[in-house]
Amino acid sequence: MESPRLPTEIISYILSFLHVTDRKEASLVCKSWYDACQDHQKNVTFKFPVSTSSLDFIRELARRPRCGLVISRLDGSSLSRRVLLEVGLHLGPRLDRLALPGSSITEASLLGLLPHLTGLRKLDLQGLDSLFMSGAFLSREEHRRQVQNALRNLEELDLSDLRYLSDLSFNRLTSCTPRLCSLSLAGCHIAFEYDPYRGCPVGFGSSALVSLRNLLSLLQKQASTLHSLDLSRTSITPESLRSIAQVPGLRLEDLSLRGCKELTDYSMETLCKHQNGLKRLDLSACTELTSRTVLAVATELKELRSLSLSQDWKITDKGLAELMMLPCLRSLDLSECLHVSGADLVKGLSSPQPRAQLETLSLRNCAYIRDAVMFSLTQLLSRNLRELDLTSCVCLTDLSFHAITTYLPALVVLRLGWCKEISDWGLLGMVEPTKNCDPRDKEEDKGPSFTRTVGNMGFFKPPTLPFQEKPRLVTEEDLGAFRDQEGASLLALRGLQELDLSACSRLTDTSITQVLRFPDLQRLSLSMLPEISDDSLVSVAHHCRSLTSLALNHCPQISDQGMARALPLLHRLQHLFLACCDTITNETLSIIALHCERLRTLDVSMCKDITVHQVDLLQFQLPFLEKVQCRIANGADFTMVL
Repeated sequence: MESPRLPTEIISYILSFLHVTDRKEASLVCKSWYDACQDHQKNVTFKFPVSTSSLDFIRELARRPRCGLVISRLDGSSLSRRVLLEVGLHLGPRLDRLALPGSSITEASLLGLLPHLTGLRKLDLQGLDSLFMSGAFLSREEHRRQVQNALRNLEELDLSDLRYLSDLSFNRLTSCTPRLCSLSLAGCHIAFEYDPYRGCPVGFGSSALVSLRNLLSLLQKQASTLHSLDLSRTSITPESLRSIAQVPGLRLEDLSLRGCKELTDYSMETLCKHQNGLKRLDLSACTELTSRTVLAVATELKELRSLSLSQDWKITDKGLAELMMLPCLRSLDLSECLHVSGADLVKGLSSPQPRAQLETLSLRNCAYIRDAVMFSLTQLLSRNLRELDLTSCVCLTDLSFHAITTYLPALVVLRLGWCKEISDWGLLGMVEPTKNCDPRDKEEDKGPSFTRTVGNMGFFKPPTLPFQEKPRLVTEEDLGAFRDQEGASLLALRGLQELDLSACSRLTDTSITQVLRFPDLQRLSLSMLPEISDDSLVSVAHHCRSLTSLALNHCPQISDQGMARALPLLHRLQHLFLACCDTITNETLSIIALHCERLRTLDVSMCKDITVHQVDLLQFQLPFLEKVQCRIANGADFTMVL
């Protein structure tokens, strides 16, 4: 007798305990499991290139109540027109988001599609120069009425990197979107003060570019709804930013000014004063800003949740203590702020007043960060921190690594690339033997000693520190009290999903084979580790089977034999990087073709025994492969994007 089937609701509840990647695998088991998985994927975005097989896929999507699409490689061909026709016919009002990257779509094709998309909330036209080159887009009144009827509820519009966007085409399109909440003009040619085509001050209604006056006009009209604005990589001037900040009724919550190199501290002080409701602010690569801007942000933006100051080279520690007193701050990026030592971060986080509860912290290329600062930061951020980037913090040692594994158990992302002082001892949670020990001790030494067995590594109790009750900026004496105590190994970070140990050249098979055991790990970089061998690769494959990205560039001891043992275990692998692995040959490509059906990116550059012919054959064997790099492979300079 056939056993009764479980109701879909019960199966869905059981599957809810699985990780997202595991649910995707479970949905392939049978139809009932597939239906149950749909309860957790009610509004998913699907990405695919134009092909004949995508037509059937679009028809299958008609069963879903809502979805988003990212369709690449559209052009003026009959196949592209047919794909867009199927989208409008079968999805229509169900389509929530639409992006067309890397396409050269025609005006007629898009105008034939948009009137059907009455439920669209986000439209991404980034880089679609073919639409705006002629200047005639939406020039006919009947087309504008049709598009306006469809896009009346559009909330997000991305017009980034459009070289031919002008006031005329911009006004025609935005007149169809009266309820915009988010607008991106990143990388567009915007004339803020001077029109380079006319050789005079900026006018209004230009047919060649977007003008500040025209942008201000839109902001005034939609001030009540517009909350997010991206003007990154434009030539915005301090005076123009002040004009935008003072638009009546405009209350921005998200503002991106990445790469706007002309901005000054004074303009930022005006911005913070008039737009004090900002929650996300990106000032990356605004190279003229100093710590005055940091103080203005800390003083005025009390609701700020995310701040990026990456590559703002003139910023120092000054103002960071005040910044840490923003109670809503969750994400801070200080990458490449070369004069930041972190001492004021500790000072601010030690304040008894309400303080930041950081979940993401990036100190990449902050070379002045030392062990003492990291010890204090790890204690102060222990409850919430989930992402930590310390790439190229070259002064950090095993002591900092012990602090990370001891006090930051909730970490999901850890990047330690180029931290060359980190060794096997740090990853194992052990104390490195002193170099000036008695020679008789060396004779009796039978290997490193553990406070627990190897099988229990990662479950050591954190050491009791003299400053544990009240975290502060520790001294060298405090560090001395910690040096001789065992710590937690890398295994303590049980929820790790991304790990970068690139160029930590003191790492060997000794630690990699023992502590890289994370079932949820998805992205791993072990590039430029000359001492690791096939043993590390095979161990990682056995214990980290959820990997989607694996980087092994410049690992000379990784061979075909290791690949043959590891790749059959990595069924989810999508990105594999093997550049400059001298012992990798065509045999590895054959193994990839057999076991890596989902591979999308492959890099075998500088692999002297890889032939272009074998790479060419691989593209016909792997259906999802999008990009192969094999520069100087077998003497050929060859890069192929499929």
